[in-house]
Amino acid sequence: MMPELQNASVIVPHGTVERGAKRWWHDYAVMVRWHLSSLRVWLVTLTIVQLLAGVGFVLGISLFFVHVPMTAALFVSTGVPVINLMTVGLILGPQLVADQKSNGSYEYLRSMPVSRSVTAAAWYTVCLIGGVPAMIVSLGVARLRYDLPLHVSPMIVPAVLLTSFAGTMLGYALGHAIGSPMATRLITQLLVFAIFGFAPILVPLSQMPRWLGTLNWWFPFRHMAVVTRAALTPGGHAAVLSAYVVLGLWAIACAGLAGRALGRRP
Repeated sequence: MMPELQNASVIVPHGTVERGAKRWWHDYAVMVRWHLSSLRVWLVTLTIVQLLAGVGFVLGISLFFVHVPMTAALFVSTGVPVINLMTVGLILGPQLVADQKSNGSYEYLRSMPVSRSVTAAAWYTVCLIGGVPAMIVSLGVARLRYDLPLHVSPMIVPAVLLTSFAGTMLGYALGHAIGSPMATRLITQLLVFAIFGFAPILVPLSQMPRWLGTLNWWFPFRHMAVVTRAALTPGGHAAVLSAYVVLGLWAIACAGLAGRALGRRP
């Protein structure tokens, strides 16, 4: 039996809770505690892997150069936080849902007496908890290793929140909308390949074919990198406003798709 089923009773509200906002926040707090409790081993392991991966990317660039160009170090180091923020919700989240569908616990978890918005918000919070520490450590290591001219502006808050939210909602939609667990796992693996090799997160847009750069404009990953870099480096950044708009539209669309998938009956 999956650990979440062992602790499933904790998400059933006890006592009388008023409807409306108070009930929503009560259910949200309970769901976050339940996720952190039932997935505690998974989250600890994930956090360690995230830390190692983030630091590995930051330090790995020095293996390609005797003297690392400042522009290359800055580009990779400000792209790694995007990877940290996306990995939990976009890649591992759908795989967790696929596992639940495979072992028969998915429908049981769907029957819990909480709204879809509460479930999504609680999972989004867990994804932030899994991604933000690795992001902070990766940036700290990059700053120490390359003496980068990082300038963290207050815009880092909306950049982090929206980047993680868009990635989490996209993964949430994939996990719940795709019926086949095998197809879900395959698509998440393809996403990993596409993000690392064909999205301008760790690879500069200037080194990509024009058609690929144009294609990337329609996907959220390029815009995640734009808003994050704008919040971490000094100077003006073009297309920041449009990047926020595209990210917001993707987040809303994917949240709607996930809600629709959760509302379907088999």
